[in-house]
Amino acid sequence: MPPLRAAVIAVGLVLIGATPVQALSTPTITVEQARTQPVFSYADAIREHVYVESSIDSDSDGQLDRVRVDIIRPNQSGPGLKVPAIIDESPYYDNSGRGNESERKVYDSAGNLAKFPLFYDNYFVPRGYAVLNVDMIGTTRSDGCPDVGGRADVLGGKAVIDWLNGRAAAYRADGTRAFADWSTGKAGMIGKSYDGTLANAVAATGVEGLETIVPISAISSWYKYQRSNGVVYNYDYMSFLARAVDTDPIAKCAAVRAGLDAQDGDDTGNYNPFWAERDYIDGTLGDARSVRASVFAVHTVNDLNVKPDHFSTWWDALAKRGVPRKIWVGQYQHVDPFDFEGRRDVWVDTLHRWFDYWLMGVNNDIMREPRADVQVGPTEWITQRDWPASEASGHVFRPAADGTLGLVQAGKGETATFTDIRQSENTMVANVGTIQPGRVAFTTGELPGDLRLSGTPVIKLSVALDKPTANLTALLVDFGDDSRIDWRRGQGITTLTEESCYGEATATDDGCYRKVVTNMVTRPLEIVARGWIDVQNRDSLSESSPLAPGTYGEVEWETLPQDYTFKQGHRLGLVIAGTDSTYSGETATGTNVTIDLQRSRVRIPLVVGAGPVLNDSDVAARRGSWIGPGEIDLPVPDNRLY
Repeated sequence: MPPLRAAVIAVGLVLIGATPVQALSTPTITVEQARTQPVFSYADAIREHVYVESSIDSDSDGQLDRVRVDIIRPNQSGPGLKVPAIIDESPYYDNSGRGNESERKVYDSAGNLAKFPLFYDNYFVPRGYAVLNVDMIGTTRSDGCPDVGGRADVLGGKAVIDWLNGRAAAYRADGTRAFADWSTGKAGMIGKSYDGTLANAVAATGVEGLETIVPISAISSWYKYQRSNGVVYNYDYMSFLARAVDTDPIAKCAAVRAGLDAQDGDDTGNYNPFWAERDYIDGTLGDARSVRASVFAVHTVNDLNVKPDHFSTWWDALAKRGVPRKIWVGQYQHVDPFDFEGRRDVWVDTLHRWFDYWLMGVNNDIMREPRADVQVGPTEWITQRDWPASEASGHVFRPAADGTLGLVQAGKGETATFTDIRQSENTMVANVGTIQPGRVAFTTGELPGDLRLSGTPVIKLSVALDKPTANLTALLVDFGDDSRIDWRRGQGITTLTEESCYGEATATDDGCYRKVVTNMVTRPLEIVARGWIDVQNRDSLSESSPLAPGTYGEVEWETLPQDYTFKQGHRLGLVIAGTDSTYSGETATGTNVTIDLQRSRVRIPLVVGAGPVLNDSDVAARRGSWIGPGEIDLPVPDNRLY
């Protein structure tokens, strides 16, 4: 844990004991009960905007792009009272808006913001922070053209951090230079979806002064956002998104969008230099090895927009680098933790303590707490030392020709066959007790105890094809009637009329937001984990390698990660099929696929014999007597599934 640094002490950090906060005649940054206190006036805060000069000319107009930065900071901030900055850089401030209520920027007659979207300004400015809403290059009031995760996106945000530290120039609307003489140089970036992606991207450059990031439902590799092992989710998506966030005349950035289409490699689905530029784990602009900032990641395991492999692979890479980190893992779709039912107060307080620790140097307990918070029910959460659960270990399940899924290896010569046709995942899992030409299905018997999946399952198949390639889909399924979070409807939440408020207010910006409740549904099954691969990418994402027809080849790939409990009495199923029309734009190959069952398996990281609401440290003591050393004693299914 870092000590209270001299730079923090210099800005006037005051630790309050019995003295009331209101008794301070001249506000200064004040800490009480290990939290900064709201001693600065929000109504009287300085509201201004500057244009930071970047290092890139993305629209090729002969001038470096300038990035619009809207700032709100305590009235007393300046050379005598320096404050850290919380930054939300976004491409959405004048189109889809931010947050569950789609807030946009609102400007006053001087061109400054009268309304900053979200609650960060209302809550943190009175506590001694500056809040910066940054228009991503090519959007809202910034220059340039968006390039969807590439150099323009990344270097624009980096320039703002450089300006806060005196390494880049900024200008006011009248052309005069603007200096961040109020800044300590310490900054944190936060945001959901594209905003959080920009935080990941800027952190991967290793820029000095970016002390922490809070990426929420954020992309860590744009290849993973639009590809899975060679399977294309959407064609020409990058140019589509560039146009969607750009409110300039359509002709201005047409050449940039044409370049995105020309370089994205949609014809092969392969990883190439275009995607390497947009890879923040191991890319060409930056990578996890360069990250200096701490990371507080938030993601949901049912997010099938920014799929959960974005946080799991980023998380693993940060762990190998030794990056200080914290994580929340939810069960909704693409939802901000501010809108997790029953967690709003917890989220605001946790975020407050995180920023206090990393940006103010407040000596609190945030880094001594369990690293992971995991949602296990509509309003039930557990804490763990890390994620995945440390007790989870890989258990191998093997498919058999009679449709069973168990622990015993299939016999020599046992096979299963299907045809790669294009169908929805709901069709793939329907009526699993009947033979279907476009899939094969396998199931356990009724589970004698709870099995908690925590981590990333791995599929390994030995397949022979009658054509050079096929698209493969693997689905892990929980068969059993149950009440579940309905993340498909409204992202998993319903917005109410009642509000809760955070921070201070003005007539145009009140910091109040509508509460939510979790959507629930009773279903006979749940698709728990999904994974896709193009067989010709089984050995490499960068090069296609067709499989000689009639010969067997090994195909191994990861599904999306999950944290889910299969309950006692339910059955665990594995479905293998072809092209998934629910999440892929691919055309089916029509290939006939034969699986050598003896050489095929799925490895699932499981916590065995523990109820779904147990803490990580309680699991070992609560294991059921129905397991042997490293094994699960599964009963034989009472029917055959194909």
